[in-house]
Amino acid sequence: MKKQRHFFLLIFLLLVGCHSSDKNLEQDSVITIKDSVSVTDQEIIQEVEKEVDQKTIKDKEIIKDKEIIKNNDINIEDNILKDNKMDGYKEKDEVLEQELPKKSQYSNDKKSWWFRRNQEHIPPSAQEEIIIEDFDTYYLGNTEEKVIYLTFDEGYENGYTSQILDILKENEIQAAFFVTQPYVKQQQDLVQRMIDEGHVVGNHSITHPDLTTLSDEQVIHEIKGMEEYYQEVMGQSMDPFFRPPSGNYSERTLKLTQEVGYKTIFWSMAYQDWDINNQPGKETAYKHVMDNHHSGAIILLHAVSQSNTEALDQILQDLKQEGYQFKSLYDLP
Repeated sequence: MKKQRHFFLLIFLLLVGCHSSDKNLEQDSVITIKDSVSVTDQEIIQEVEKEVDQKTIKDKEIIKDKEIIKNNDINIEDNILKDNKMDGYKEKDEVLEQELPKKSQYSNDKKSWWFRRNQEHIPPSAQEEIIIEDFDTYYLGNTEEKVIYLTFDEGYENGYTSQILDILKENEIQAAFFVTQPYVKQQQDLVQRMIDEGHVVGNHSITHPDLTTLSDEQVIHEIKGMEEYYQEVMGQSMDPFFRPPSGNYSERTLKLTQEVGYKTIFWSMAYQDWDINNQPGKETAYKHVMDNHHSGAIILLHAVSQSNTEALDQILQDLKQEGYQFKSLYDLP
């Protein structure tokens, strides 16, 4: 019953308010109503007005809460977009890191192979900047025995390789021939003879470049590309020995050579025999070898040299006479 009275009074107040034409009339109406009702009714009116005010406050609070929630949702969406954007950047960064070549931990400081020559027939010392043994690299073989490892570099043919092969065959000696791709392409018959007569055919790169000037991928291509070409043309695997063109190298190139399955072969005895227009003659070539030989020697001779070819038979016979054996690179310790 009390609620019904509240309701009718509220309706009455609203009707009076709606029909008042100005502020003074509205005030007069309210005064008139309050004067004409009892105290109890006045209390009821006050309660109704209080409830109306509280409802207004709650409505405002709800509206405010909705605005806060809306703003929070916008902020959350913004943060999600930002996070997604950052994730996108992270993914791009990860892709870039994968695409960019990693810097090698091995130095590419260029070295040119050298050793200290002596005439006491003692194995020479050589460069000391790099621990070459860590990279399956040799310049000496077994220095405890009188053994020699005879090697020839073949960049191109100058008409002497067949004679050299004849001399080696007559002396029953196997050597190693390091060949380039142009040599294999142009001299398949000679390479096949090397194979048939038991010689090692080693890798001397495709184009004979300075490997230290190339990227990792280019170095690998020079070595593996030569191997693949040899396999295709000769129908068999290349022996796993590599000689750096011109004796140029670095830690990085030695490591890359090792990683693709090759042993690097330098030398402990050599001389300037590659200049075909400045050949020192048979006697000079012979004397150089006989003055500088030693146990475990890896001898480098160039097959383009007329002097080497003319002196070779006498060199082999006299070294044998001194008790030296000629071994394969496969026998390296």
